[in-house]
Amino acid sequence: MNPSTRTAVNRWRRSIAFPIKLIVMYAWLFVARCLCSQTVSPMIQEFIGEAEGRIALTNNTPEPVAVVLEPRSFNIAPDGHGVYRSLDSKVHLKLSSTSFRIDPGQTLYALYRAKADTLPAWFTIYSTFSMVGHRTGLDTRILLPHTVYIYPKKRASKGDIIEAKQAAYFWKMGKIVCEIENNTLDLERVEKVRVTSDSMSVTYPGFPLLPGAKRHLQMDWKETDSPEELEIFTTRSTLKLKLTERE
Repeated sequence: MNPSTRTAVNRWRRSIAFPIKLIVMYAWLFVARCLCSQTVSPMIQEFIGEAEGRIALTNNTPEPVAVVLEPRSFNIAPDGHGVYRSLDSKVHLKLSSTSFRIDPGQTLYALYRAKADTLPAWFTIYSTFSMVGHRTGLDTRILLPHTVYIYPKKRASKGDIIEAKQAAYFWKMGKIVCEIENNTLDLERVEKVRVTSDSMSVTYPGFPLLPGAKRHLQMDWKETDSPEELEIFTTRSTLKLKLTERE
């Protein structure tokens, strides 16, 4: 290939490269927008003794989708991240179906029943949504969770549920740090965390606290005055802590 021909070919390649990139980008945006329109409801379900519930799987897009259900057991690390694994053998789960095709604008229901050898117990049913049919280079999947907690009929613990290891305000970093532990065999939920100063209070979202689990809380504090007190609200009690100030 002579130099002039090579130059012409390179110009032609550059001229079509940008439109192709735009086409691919818009295709990805279309698929992502479609898949982000899938919903699972409810996200969390709680039961006493045994579980018997249903999951609403909704397709709000103009395209049919395939859904595959996969149950998983999990623990929660001290930093709040879930660590998932295969469903524990002590959990006995029955699903009405593990795969669905949902037409545009339709809602289907997955029914389930579950019991466990020991309580409390917990697990997640992941719903994996994908577009029906193979699209080369555009296969995108969205995973949405439905988490189930099963409590014993009689709560075992009395007295303090959460033990705090430390509660401090590090003013140089602008962060509040607290180490807490669920020192019972009960599954608990922190409803919210509230921090107060002389002039105001700030509320932070809650989270589940599994039996015997530890949680490292690190919350931003951007107010001008220093925080003085931290309150941890659970379903059964409230723990109040005075904050010490550190560098």
